[in-house]
Amino acid sequence: MGTDPIQPLTLICNFPEAKLYTVQANLTGLRILKIDIGLDWALLIAYHRGRMERTKDDAIYCKYAEMTSAWDLIIGYIANDRMFTVLDRFFAGEITDNALIYSLSALKLGRQYVALTEKACRQIDVVEERFVGSAERADIQLISERRRKEGIQRADEMCRKYRRDGRFFDEIIRGEL
Repeated sequence: MGTDPIQPLTLICNFPEAKLYTVQANLTGLRILKIDIGLDWALLIAYHRGRMERTKDDAIYCKYAEMTSAWDLIIGYIANDRMFTVLDRFFAGEITDNALIYSLSALKLGRQYVALTEKACRQIDVVEERFVGSAERADIQLISERRRKEGIQRADEMCRKYRRDGRFFDEIIRGEL
């Protein structure tokens, strides 16, 4: 679930039977983890994408394996296709953590809400279900492509600017300063 309706539309715009759901979440009584763009956010994604499997016995792996266990809902930044490119470069050891963080900040990603427990799911209601027609999908495809190009350009600029600043993923995993 996200705060920017255009983001899910860019994900579904290639499907002829696309529908957009508007939901309302009652956050009362939920244990909520808010996580900002930063190294913890990136490494939490790395954990959930299986990028830290080789470190299963290390403290850093356990930290991210347990990070969300006490929460009903996570509020973080959207993990979209523009972000995946930058994260993959970080995980592959091509850019540093600072280049990653500045690149992600430059992408201006919206917020996303992730319900982790049944309790959180029960407090989410669908308030609207809307079919997305072919003309709207075509418009969204153009917007999506333009945003993707702009995002990649901004991220590449930040990666060049901060290419020698910070630590690489393997250095972080090994606990090097």
